[in-house]
Amino acid sequence: MGLLSEGEPMEWEDMVAWQGHVRKYGVEQFIRLYNRLKDEKGRTLKWGDEVEYIIVKLDHKAKAARVSLRADELLKQLVQPEERMIKEEKLNGRSSVELRSLWRPEYASYMVEGTPGGPYGGSTNYFNTVEHNMRVRRRELEDLLEEDEVCVSISAFPRLGCPGFTVPETTPDPEKSFTRSLFWPSEATYLGHPRFARLSENIRKRRGEKVAINIPIFKDTNTPSPFIEDLSAVGDDGTSQAAAKPDHVYMDAMGFGMGLCCLQLTFQAHSMSEARELYDQLAPLCPIMLALTASSPAQRGFLVDRDCRWDVISASVDDRTRQERGLEPSEAKVIPKSRYDSIDSFLSNCCNKWDGYNDIEVLYDPKIYEQLVEGGVDKLMAQHVAHLFIRDSVSMFTNKVKADGDYDEDDFDHFENIQSTNWQTMRFKPPPPGDKIGWRVEFRPCELQISDFENAAVCCFVVLLTRAILSFNWNLLMPISKIDENMKRAQARDAVITEKFWWRKDIFTACSDTTEPELTEMSVDEILNGIPGSNYQGLIALVRDYLRGQDDIEADTMCTLSNYWQLLSQRASGKLHTNAHWMREFVREHPSYKHDSRVPEEANYDLMVAIDQIQRGVRKEPSLFVKAEKKSKSAEVKTT
Repeated sequence: MGLLSEGEPMEWEDMVAWQGHVRKYGVEQFIRLYNRLKDEKGRTLKWGDEVEYIIVKLDHKAKAARVSLRADELLKQLVQPEERMIKEEKLNGRSSVELRSLWRPEYASYMVEGTPGGPYGGSTNYFNTVEHNMRVRRRELEDLLEEDEVCVSISAFPRLGCPGFTVPETTPDPEKSFTRSLFWPSEATYLGHPRFARLSENIRKRRGEKVAINIPIFKDTNTPSPFIEDLSAVGDDGTSQAAAKPDHVYMDAMGFGMGLCCLQLTFQAHSMSEARELYDQLAPLCPIMLALTASSPAQRGFLVDRDCRWDVISASVDDRTRQERGLEPSEAKVIPKSRYDSIDSFLSNCCNKWDGYNDIEVLYDPKIYEQLVEGGVDKLMAQHVAHLFIRDSVSMFTNKVKADGDYDEDDFDHFENIQSTNWQTMRFKPPPPGDKIGWRVEFRPCELQISDFENAAVCCFVVLLTRAILSFNWNLLMPISKIDENMKRAQARDAVITEKFWWRKDIFTACSDTTEPELTEMSVDEILNGIPGSNYQGLIALVRDYLRGQDDIEADTMCTLSNYWQLLSQRASGKLHTNAHWMREFVREHPSYKHDSRVPEEANYDLMVAIDQIQRGVRKEPSLFVKAEKKSKSAEVKTT
């Protein structure tokens, strides 16, 4: 979710006067850190994943499934080992506590986020521990659950925002709540940290109206055409009805986006230049992995004609004014994207070799850009930071702003304040001042999968892809506009088998090549599994080639990875279904479903039961999983 500062969060009206202050000192903080650490090298590969879980309460008698608003209560227990470790370290300089996992709050009060207790190292045999660690995390959470509570790793709870979707039951307050939502009760937002509610309110106030999320509805045989909801029945004063589009599912609160879950990965690079290279080379992969991991076929109790969460979240935090969205005339420039969207520019020297890579207009603050360049920041990085800083801060804390500007040399809060609320497909992360952590890159597009096996497969594939890219000097770059087009295609229903994506014909051309790359449209199957009869082998085969060259890999690890590659290969080819396809068909085949696009309470209940059974291994779904040819031993290895 980003930076969780301590202190009292400020209201939007009080923040307006501080916007210039935060930008001024945020830029100065970045310049200072950049010049101090830009030439630092020698960091080893360390990486980790983030998994967000939804707590669901099953009412077996009523055949109902509801999200359980117990995140704060659960987190107080989950963080106790970490708190003991910190206490021992302060007292003794060291601790006997060994953390297997770390736990953090997320936006919704039915969500918790779990990460490994420490980062994984560079040895290939760490890949045989990822799934085990995910299972340990899940068990730690499950051990604290009440009777009939389960934790599910899915991106979207299908009936989010429907009447009575929470336990305890809560009701929206369209007139007084911080979101003014017709569907989202304030209690569904995590209130254990003051940031989340105030962030939601500040985004609404800066925008000048409620957020408006419109996702095309899935048209089934009995779906009304046009599909138009009467929102006056839930207390609308007319503004929501005006914002809702025909044939779309309408949502009106930040929680409908930030209350969804995802799978994210962070990598530590050898140096700043390597981090910038990874940032660029992974950007074209974002829409491909989004399509492959699709798992969000239902929103607000309706089946939708999209399989992914991305546009939902993008709209849920869109704080642009009507003028900035180009809906009303203004002297200010139109900002094409929400603050949650795909990247707008590349960062590495590779993108300078042909001037068509950065082919969309990058809006940036010219004064901040000049300040950065004069401060010694190179032009590509200066443009990137100045682009982030076109956004206002939507989250400030009273104890973090100092009128006299007397900030500590290691203070990085104002830069991170704006950086952490620019939620893009890739995030470039400078080292925290005074810490041993190096330059990092965050890979953010992946949807969350039902099982630990699937999530581990996705993580291991992306991490090994970064190693192969760096080892073989691949070049995946293409014009940013093509990546944006791919992001739109990736969210279509069954995009993994129905859509074509722009891709480089030759990914082995060195970054020093100055000629325009030849692009073609390829399916996810072709991108991952290759094209028979051509020189393009596919990313999975190339990762296998990389692994064959590693001397330290053990047979058990190779067996585990082979099972992962088989899963991803068959998902890409369509032999196995995505989570989104399986969930949609589960609902459509349910006896209670009336083919009107509405997800019935009973169908949702049975779906949650089935998902819980799948992740526990007691329900077999041959359309989702291939039977492993060999059983690998998932080892427990300490993180570093």
